[in-house]
Amino acid sequence: MPCSIAITRREQSDSSPPQAATCRQWRGAGEHRLTSVSPSPADPRVTVVIPTFNERENLISLVPKVLRLGPGYRVLVVDDNSPDGTGEVADQLAADFPGRVRVLHRPDKQGIGPAYIAGFRAALEDDPAYIAEMDADHSHDPDDLPRLVLAAGTHDLALGSRYVRGGSTRGWPLHRRLISRLGGLYARAVLRVPIADLTGGFKVFPRDTLASLNLDDIRSDGYGFQIETTYRVLRAGGRVAELPIVFTDRVAGASKLSRRIVLEAMTMVWRLRFERTSEHRIGHACNR
Repeated sequence: MPCSIAITRREQSDSSPPQAATCRQWRGAGEHRLTSVSPSPADPRVTVVIPTFNERENLISLVPKVLRLGPGYRVLVVDDNSPDGTGEVADQLAADFPGRVRVLHRPDKQGIGPAYIAGFRAALEDDPAYIAEMDADHSHDPDDLPRLVLAAGTHDLALGSRYVRGGSTRGWPLHRRLISRLGGLYARAVLRVPIADLTGGFKVFPRDTLASLNLDDIRSDGYGFQIETTYRVLRAGGRVAELPIVFTDRVAGASKLSRRIVLEAMTMVWRLRFERTSEHRIGHACNR
């Protein structure tokens, strides 16, 4: 049977910190809670998964910016045999930063969803405290990662959001803004969850959260992949913190968005909505 859902609000107490946000509780049909997280250490071990296809110019500058965040940060590049030589650039970065950059070479372009799944599996083998995902094109600012990691210390997923107060997009043409915004609102309405940016792809997972998800069940790509991973965390009983980010259009290269990716996301949310499962749980969503 489809999951029955109700949304309630928990108001802040007068003693809450000034930047604390109201938590909205999403209730499924079960009692289990996924949350088993603890505050971030001062120097957490974070593996940042970056899928690439023809991102040579962007990768050269992005990886050092991530590594400068602290000695606990590692980068895992998942390259789909880019014809522009991105894989070779990644290998050189791994040689320049031994022990901190790892490269996973795949034989051909299979989509960002499968690339992330392969990267997540490889990252889990290294046993970091947190696993992050971000785009290779500088649309996600590495300087936002510490904020997301900190939030992931008390939540099951921290999501960089363009559509909460303080978040925004820069450089996108009107049609891209409409696709993203309307797509997120559509998915939110179908799935009945209180996440403002369901299509967002800048995330930090505590290791235990990612390890608890059945990655074999995630088959979507593009926008659909981002919607599905966030939804599955919520459905498993997770607490999701949305933090504002400024999303900037890519610095170099071409967008990977296609009509197929948009249509897949539109149909995938209905599959999730009516998926037969016994894992109807309690989830929380916090806008920060």
